[in-house]
Amino acid sequence: MYKLSFYVPVSHAEQLKQALFAQGAGRIGDYDSCAWQVLGEGQFRPLAGSAPYLGSIGEIQQVAEYKIEMVCADDLIKTVVQTLLACHPYQQPAYEVYKILNIADLP
Repeated sequence: MYKLSFYVPVSHAEQLKQALFAQGAGRIGDYDSCAWQVLGEGQFRPLAGSAPYLGSIGEIQQVAEYKIEMVCADDLIKTVVQTLLACHPYQQPAYEVYKILNIADLP
C-alpha cells in the first residue's frame, strides 16, 4: 500500500478527491473515500516559460490550499498519480508518494 500526499487549491479539492476515489484511492478495509486534509497557505513564483493557473510570471502568489493525504493499493498507485496530474489545476502540482508497510504482515 502507498500513501499519496498532495496540495490543491480549495476551489478544486473536492473535485480532485472524487476523481482519485473513482480510481480506487482512499480505500481502507471496508471503508472507501478515506482521506485526511488540512487547510494552509501555499506560495510560489511562476518563472519565465511557465503557464501558471494562478498568478503572474515573476510575482510571488499565495493561495489557500489543502494538503490532502490518502492511501492507495499497490496496483492502483500509477493510475491514481496519473489521474492526479491530469485533473489538478496546477501545471506542476506538488505531491509525494510513500510506501507503507503493514506491521501486522511482518514476521
